[in-house]
Amino acid sequence: MRLEPPEKVSREQITLDVREIEPLLQAPAMDLKPWPGAMITLKDGRTLYIREAKMEEAPMMLDYVGQVMKVEHDFYDIVGARVYAEILGWYRKRLKDPYTLVGLIDGVWAGFANGRLKNEDINISLHTMALMRGGRIGAVMYYAKAYYGFEILGNQEWWATYESYNGWWRWGIGMAQPSYPWPEYQHELGGARVYYITKKYWDAVVKDYARQIVGADLAFDVPDEVVKANEVLRVPDEVLV
Repeated sequence: MRLEPPEKVSREQITLDVREIEPLLQAPAMDLKPWPGAMITLKDGRTLYIREAKMEEAPMMLDYVGQVMKVEHDFYDIVGARVYAEILGWYRKRLKDPYTLVGLIDGVWAGFANGRLKNEDINISLHTMALMRGGRIGAVMYYAKAYYGFEILGNQEWWATYESYNGWWRWGIGMAQPSYPWPEYQHELGGARVYYITKKYWDAVVKDYARQIVGADLAFDVPDEVVKANEVLRVPDEVLV
């Protein structure tokens, strides 16, 4: 849009360096405590190591999720598209205060969980995916990121929503999550209903429920050999969702 200035000016053109624009487009980041890395023994005996994704792994992750977008069952197409955008938003610094966790089995990418902080109190859960079958990997990843929010970051509320029937049944119904009145409250994933957990409800009920589903608890004292075996992420050879 162009308008004539209401007064004579000494400079009619101003040149901006993109480095001066970037602070306006990239929100100042909150000082998030890092996810310390944890392992868990799955129900089938495999060891899943959960760590923060590395920025240099994003292109490889995007290539794989691009294939998930082509899967037309159980809403993986829309989940894949949104996860792709979220990974890219994290990579291009266009997502406010994100966290991206990957679950690895001997270096192979087996699970994904991400979200972002609305503020110090509210944690917005975005997506959770199991990329390998068996072992309840999806449940472990969901538990891990909820644990991260409540136990490590000190969040007071957890906001979630669901695109698939399976996710809604397992977590929305399974956790007996209440929902805020809609449409006054809308989740950023398509304006869907906001299902939420409070810290008090997490401590009283949900934490134990999630542990029961997972079948074990997270171990944060991870042996060096497990960390080393999962230092380099490799994507699965095929899409198994």
